[in-house]
Amino acid sequence: MDAYTTHMSLYTADDVVMCRVFPAFLKEGALSWFTKLPPFSVNSFATLMYKSETQFATSHPHYLTSIALVSIRQEKGESLRTFVHRFSKVAMSIRQPTECLDKLRKRVAKYMQLKELREFRNQARAETGK
Repeated sequence: MDAYTTHMSLYTADDVVMCRVFPAFLKEGALSWFTKLPPFSVNSFATLMYKSETQFATSHPHYLTSIALVSIRQEKGESLRTFVHRFSKVAMSIRQPTECLDKLRKRVAKYMQLKELREFRNQARAETGK
Protein backbone atom coordinates (compact mmCIF):
# COMPACT_ATOMS: atom_id res chain seq x y z
CA MET A 1 0.00 0.00 0.00
CA ASP A 2 2.84 2.39 0.81
CA ALA A 3 4.47 1.76 -2.56
CA TYR A 4 1.15 2.24 -4.35
CA THR A 5 0.19 5.48 -2.59
CA THR A 6 3.70 6.87 -3.04
CA HIS A 7 3.67 6.02 -6.74
CA MET A 8 0.19 7.38 -7.32
CA SER A 9 0.86 10.60 -5.40
CA LEU A 10 3.21 11.54 -8.25
CA TYR A 11 0.19 11.65 -10.58
CA THR A 12 -2.98 12.32 -8.62
CA ALA A 13 -4.65 12.64 -5.25
CA ASP A 14 -8.13 12.01 -6.69
CA ASP A 15 -9.88 9.38 -4.57
CA VAL A 16 -11.82 7.88 -7.47
CA VAL A 17 -8.72 7.52 -9.65
CA MET A 18 -6.80 5.96 -6.73
CA CYS A 19 -9.55 3.34 -6.34
CA ARG A 20 -9.89 2.59 -10.06
CA VAL A 21 -6.16 2.20 -10.71
CA PHE A 22 -5.55 0.12 -7.58
CA PRO A 23 -6.37 -3.32 -9.09
CA ALA A 24 -3.78 -2.77 -11.85
CA PHE A 25 -1.08 -3.05 -9.19
CA LEU A 26 -2.39 -6.28 -7.67
CA LYS A 27 -1.19 -9.81 -8.39
CA GLU A 28 -2.37 -13.34 -7.71
CA GLY A 29 -4.18 -13.69 -4.37
CA ALA A 30 -4.58 -9.96 -3.83
CA LEU A 31 -6.21 -9.52 -7.23
CA SER A 32 -8.45 -12.51 -6.59
CA TRP A 33 -9.52 -11.01 -3.25
CA PHE A 34 -10.20 -7.63 -4.85
CA THR A 35 -12.36 -9.04 -7.65
CA LYS A 36 -14.52 -10.83 -5.07
CA LEU A 37 -15.38 -7.65 -3.16
CA PRO A 38 -19.13 -7.01 -3.24
CA PRO A 39 -20.18 -4.29 -5.70
CA PHE A 40 -20.32 -0.79 -4.16
CA SER A 41 -18.61 -2.01 -0.96
CA VAL A 42 -15.81 0.52 -1.43
CA ASN A 43 -16.86 4.16 -1.20
CA SER A 44 -13.41 5.76 -0.79
CA PHE A 45 -9.74 5.00 -1.05
CA ALA A 46 -9.54 5.06 2.75
CA THR A 47 -12.14 2.27 2.84
CA LEU A 48 -10.19 0.31 0.22
CA MET A 49 -6.98 0.70 2.24
CA TYR A 50 -8.73 -0.43 5.41
CA LYS A 51 -10.24 -3.49 3.74
CA SER A 52 -6.93 -4.38 2.14
CA GLU A 53 -4.93 -3.97 5.33
CA THR A 54 -7.48 -5.98 7.29
CA GLN A 55 -7.47 -8.78 4.72
CA PHE A 56 -3.69 -8.99 4.51
CA ALA A 57 -2.74 -8.07 8.08
CA THR A 58 -0.84 -11.32 8.57
CA SER A 59 1.20 -10.65 5.44
CA HIS A 60 2.86 -7.54 6.83
CA PRO A 61 6.62 -7.92 7.19
CA HIS A 62 8.10 -8.36 10.62
CA TYR A 63 9.97 -5.18 11.52
CA LEU A 64 13.24 -5.56 13.30
CA THR A 65 14.35 -3.52 16.29
CA SER A 66 17.85 -2.57 17.36
CA ILE A 67 17.85 -5.67 19.60
CA ALA A 68 18.32 -7.74 16.41
CA LEU A 69 21.75 -6.18 15.97
CA VAL A 70 22.98 -7.78 19.20
CA SER A 71 22.55 -11.29 17.81
CA ILE A 72 24.59 -10.67 14.65
CA ARG A 73 27.99 -12.26 14.91
CA GLN A 74 30.96 -12.43 12.58
CA GLU A 75 31.14 -15.96 11.20
CA LYS A 76 34.33 -17.98 11.39
CA GLY A 77 36.36 -17.20 8.28
CA GLU A 78 34.11 -14.28 7.33
CA SER A 79 35.98 -11.10 6.44
CA LEU A 80 35.27 -8.01 8.47
CA ARG A 81 34.10 -6.22 5.32
CA THR A 82 31.55 -8.98 4.56
CA PHE A 83 30.37 -9.00 8.15
CA VAL A 84 29.94 -5.21 8.23
CA HIS A 85 28.02 -5.35 4.95
CA ARG A 86 25.68 -8.02 6.37
CA PHE A 87 25.34 -6.08 9.64
CA SER A 88 24.56 -2.87 7.75
CA LYS A 89 21.83 -4.54 5.72
CA VAL A 90 20.06 -5.57 8.92
CA ALA A 91 20.67 -2.17 10.50
CA MET A 92 19.13 -0.41 7.48
CA SER A 93 16.00 -2.54 7.76
CA ILE A 94 15.37 -1.26 11.28
CA ARG A 95 12.73 1.45 11.31
CA GLN A 96 14.48 3.56 13.93
CA PRO A 97 18.21 2.78 13.89
CA THR A 98 20.21 3.48 17.00
CA GLU A 99 21.78 6.93 17.32
CA CYS A 100 25.31 5.69 17.74
CA LEU A 101 25.17 3.46 14.66
CA ASP A 102 26.89 6.12 12.52
CA LYS A 103 29.70 6.40 15.06
CA LEU A 104 30.05 2.62 15.04
CA ARG A 105 30.17 2.52 11.23
CA LYS A 106 32.88 5.20 11.11
CA ARG A 107 34.93 3.38 13.72
CA VAL A 108 34.61 0.04 11.92
CA ALA A 109 35.46 1.65 8.56
CA LYS A 110 38.71 3.01 10.03
CA TYR A 111 39.48 -0.42 11.49
CA MET A 112 38.82 -2.11 8.14
CA GLN A 113 41.14 0.33 6.37
CA LEU A 114 43.90 -0.31 8.91
CA LYS A 115 43.45 -4.06 8.64
CA GLU A 116 43.50 -3.98 4.83
CA LEU A 117 46.59 -1.73 4.82
CA ARG A 118 48.33 -4.12 7.22
CA GLU A 119 47.45 -7.10 5.00
CA PHE A 120 48.67 -5.23 1.90
CA ARG A 121 51.93 -4.30 3.64
CA ASN A 122 52.48 -7.90 4.78
CA GLN A 123 51.78 -9.19 1.28
CA ALA A 124 54.17 -6.64 -0.27
CA ARG A 125 56.88 -7.64 2.24
CA ALA A 126 56.35 -11.31 1.46
CA GLU A 127 56.66 -10.68 -2.27
CA THR A 128 59.87 -8.70 -1.90
CA GLY A 129 61.34 -11.28 0.49
CA LYS A 130 61.70 -9.02 3.51
